[in-house]
Amino acid sequence: METLQTAQLVGNAAAGHAAEITIWGLFWQADMIVKIVMLMLLVASVWCWAIIIEKMMRIRRLNAMADAFEESFWSGGSLDALYDRIGQRPTDPMSATFAAGMREWRHAADRGIAGTMKGSLQQRVERVMAVTIGREMARAERYMTFLASVGSTAPFIGLFGTVWGIMNSFTSIAGSGNTSLAVVAPGIAEALFATAMGLLAAIPAVLSYNKFSTDLGRYADRLETFAGEFSAILSRHLEERGAA
Repeated sequence: METLQTAQLVGNAAAGHAAEITIWGLFWQADMIVKIVMLMLLVASVWCWAIIIEKMMRIRRLNAMADAFEESFWSGGSLDALYDRIGQRPTDPMSATFAAGMREWRHAADRGIAGTMKGSLQQRVERVMAVTIGREMARAERYMTFLASVGSTAPFIGLFGTVWGIMNSFTSIAGSGNTSLAVVAPGIAEALFATAMGLLAAIPAVLSYNKFSTDLGRYADRLETFAGEFSAILSRHLEERGAA
């Protein structure tokens, strides 16, 4: 009779624990340390997705604006007219690079040194454009370090929560003296849930970091190529002025 009652109690306990093994149940029943780990990973995951969405939209917008600017630049129109139109308020890194180069060129032309010191002027224009490219790329790459940090550390943070949860589970087992699956399963599930959250935060962060790093690298190469072409155009104008 006592054996039957014990079996019924264990069965009821197993049913109760099985009903409680849900996402919310795993969180609310977890140890405080494990809860903190889960909340940290949840915040990191939400922030990562916000950065991912922002970066996707920003890179698409930068490429579209660069296409529009290059179409205007290579249309055969006057570069002075193009600078007068966008030089004061450039809207994208490529137009900012062009504006920086033209500003230095015009400053030299106003002082009458475009023809006499063409070597130093060429170097100054190239240096100004390189500085502008570096500054604009630093803005475009903002928060990339956070994606890399989450991608590399989130699994270990989740693993810490898992280890802590398993330690608590074994402590509870030792205290109760009951090694049935109904007692062990909830604690182990709570602990493994922390690892799952770590992977949930890390995998999108790593994939997006690799994707955005490649896209931004290509965009930086595009800016440097444009700066080189623009520098060649200015150099040709300098030689024509010197010959004249």
